Amino acid sequence: MQEFRPFKEGKVREVYDNGDSLIIVATDRISAFDNILKNKITDKGAILTQMSEFWFDFTKDIVPNHMISTEVKDMPEFFRNERFDGNSMMCRKLEMLPIECIVRGYITGSGWASYEKNGTVCQMTLPKGLKESDKLLEPLYTPSTKAEMGLHDENISFERSVEILEELYPKKGAGYAEKIKEYTLALYKKCAEYALGKGIIIADTKFEFGLDGDGNIVLGDEMLTPDSSRFWPLEGYEAGKPQPSFDKQFVRDWLKANPDNDLLLPDEVVEKTVDKYKEAFELLTGHKFG
Repeated sequence: MQEFRPFKEGKVREVYDNGDSLIIVATDRISAFDNILKNKITDKGAILTQMSEFWFDFTKDIVPNHMISTEVKDMPEFFRNERFDGNSMMCRKLEMLPIECIVRGYITGSGWASYEKNGTVCQMTLPKGLKESDKLLEPLYTPSTKAEMGLHDENISFERSVEILEELYPKKGAGYAEKIKEYTLALYKKCAEYALGKGIIIADTKFEFGLDGDGNIVLGDEMLTPDSSRFWPLEGYEAGKPQPSFDKQFVRDWLKANPDNDLLLPDEVVEKTVDKYKEAFELLTGHKFG
């Protein structure tokens, strides 16, 4: 049997080269504030993979995506075991664009902190009088650079994203920048509307895109998971305060409240986090997890 080793490891994912495809494995690691925590969140990797699978299928009419299969029977023998079953995705190889495509439908998190300070989010001036967690009149596209592990992503203007992509792809970069913005907003609008009907508000999220061998833009990475998005329950939603969430905001809040945490979460925070991930999965997909 051929052995495989990851050629790339992120905060949460391991990526294996499978010749003409990649196998991306979502581990049970959890990160917050650009650090990997010491705890593992049981089943988290499988929830992330299966949620991405659901959304990739749901949005393939808007933009093609990199997913080939999540069935280990379609992968080399090395992956056909419990360690990889459910949390692995075989994907097309892409040349990833170095822009994180963030879209904000509600004002919260770092966006709210910035607005409180000077009335702007990512250098864009917003109407006066907004309250924390307010829905924005139109979703905001706020791209960022993709930092190496251990460094912080940097928010940039749309114009800067054009410059970055033009430097890499002369005479094509501006078109790519326009297209990924257009795709990001279209994906968010379709998915946010769907989720609302299932009782979940998608406050914000991020997408990543790459180019296939023919230079076509393809959606990659993960999609609308609790790791890449803020999910709030529609029930009880009220602007003017922070919202309870289905994502790792629970972890972020605990870390902020306990600055001497040594990147170690108490068991009850771990349990509540995985319960929230499962609840979001089941509400959105209509399937019982596992």
